[in-house]
Amino acid sequence: MPEPHIYVFLGNDEYAIRKRVAKFDSLFSDPTSAGMNISRLDARTTNESELNNAVGAMPFLASQRLVVLDAPSKKYTGLEGHKKFTAFLETVPPSTVLALVEVDEIKEREIPNHWLVKWAAKHAEVARSEHFFLPRQREMPGWIINEAKRQGGQIEPQAAARLAEMVGEDPRQAAQEITKLLTYVNFAHPVGLEDVEAVSVTSAGADIFELVDAIGSQNGRQAQKLLHRLLDERDAFELFALVVRQFRLILMAREVLDEGGGQVEVVAALGQHPFVAEKVFKQAQRFSMKSLRAIYHHLLVMDEAAKTGQMNLDLSLEAFVVELTR
Repeated sequence: MPEPHIYVFLGNDEYAIRKRVAKFDSLFSDPTSAGMNISRLDARTTNESELNNAVGAMPFLASQRLVVLDAPSKKYTGLEGHKKFTAFLETVPPSTVLALVEVDEIKEREIPNHWLVKWAAKHAEVARSEHFFLPRQREMPGWIINEAKRQGGQIEPQAAARLAEMVGEDPRQAAQEITKLLTYVNFAHPVGLEDVEAVSVTSAGADIFELVDAIGSQNGRQAQKLLHRLLDERDAFELFALVVRQFRLILMAREVLDEGGGQVEVVAALGQHPFVAEKVFKQAQRFSMKSLRAIYHHLLVMDEAAKTGQMNLDLSLEAFVVELTR
């Protein structure tokens, strides 16, 4: 049976999805021709003519070319949009590998009903779907140990647990910290707890908790002060990911509270370190479910605006804080 040439990569772990897409680089043994055989597009800003040209072009000095298309679900919406796009998929020639990237806060149980997953299942001879989800906090130490091995080194379990506390559910930052740590020990011995304490950045988690506390208490001046400090210390996209994660946890905790649960149930549902879960539990009491859903929707809009170049993320974060504490 021939290999598929259309792939659907779906889930909320963007770092894992990007790593998977990077594996397609092996299609091109000659780096000089690789650039002429790879197109990276965003469905939200790509017209149909551009997409057709990218997919229909012949490979240059290679057996296949690669087209990576981000966020098709953002453009092709509703039944008619789905029909139009899946009809297009059936015209993709085998000489083109088409990777459809869908970074989405989808739940695992919802995967089989996603329209692109259903299409791929019906066209298994040419298509495949793969799914990627962020590891839960309790899974991060094991993830860190495996990532250290993947990078050619080792890390002791206690050190992995400490690093997991620092980075939370953020595989991208964890991978960056592992690279720094392995370089620090020169790959000569396993990374130990003392190495993590000496080299790795302290998690921004405490500051994120403070920022959300300030937002919840309508303390605009304090919230803006914390935001400016965090933006000075961290990349805006990295900070934004932490803010999204925090409100996602608060939303989950609020669901438990609204169903009659208490702190014990919140700790169990979040799968976080008890210290983190307890703080989230307290923050969830400051927000209603209605306000949290509105905030989360606002964050999704900000994410789309930043990725399509419609709005600078630094300014977007500032406006977000001002609006919530006004």
